[in-house]
Amino acid sequence: MKAIPAIDLREGACVQLVGGRYDDERIRLPDAIAVAARWRAAGFTELHVVDLDAATGRGHNRPQIGELVRLGEVQVGGGVRDEAAIAHLLDLGAARVVLGTRAVEEPSWLVQMATRFPQRIVLAADVRERWVVTRGWAQRTELAIEALLERVGDLPLAAVLITAVHKEGLQQGTDLELFRGLTTRSRVPIAAAGGITTIEDLRALEQAGCQAAVLGMSLYTGRLDAATVSKEFAS
Repeated sequence: MKAIPAIDLREGACVQLVGGRYDDERIRLPDAIAVAARWRAAGFTELHVVDLDAATGRGHNRPQIGELVRLGEVQVGGGVRDEAAIAHLLDLGAARVVLGTRAVEEPSWLVQMATRFPQRIVLAADVRERWVVTRGWAQRTELAIEALLERVGDLPLAAVLITAVHKEGLQQGTDLELFRGLTTRSRVPIAAAGGITTIEDLRALEQAGCQAAVLGMSLYTGRLDAATVSKEFAS
């Protein structure tokens, strides 16, 4: 399993939010490029970049994304809602593009994009208590995560990134029960995110069958030691 630091962009800065709430920002580092370089220097081989402003209709962070993709392997998401945006990010050098709201709300569009860009699309399945949420985690759907995984099981996706939003940023551990149940159901590789706090969490996710784990608050606060994590979960 590979551990991947998150670079969440807001107003050009690298931030960490609790539960995806914009009014609960706990970390703000003004130089996102320097943050990315720090994670690279610690031994991480990939970064997960999210444009929070684009995801919530508050603007965009395209200049920073353009710089980040030049630093090495990066998957990029946040407000990507048309084929031109996907192609643009891949042309910039993104290894993969993460699709969320539109991909969940319009299944036929996701089929088209996964077919057009095989193994280059990651579906972001953000969940709160097993229900999928969209639009920057603000809107709960009536779609259970199990049903979504069944829907996309035959698509040529690189992965489904499942974020346990109810655990995000709390540093109290991730929802291991959720992930243990879903990896056995999914025909697409699963990456985990949300509340991953300890090296034991990472080992449990690996044992559960997750392909990758995206790390946020615990890395930024030092709760997880970057060098230790990257050494064990570099690939």
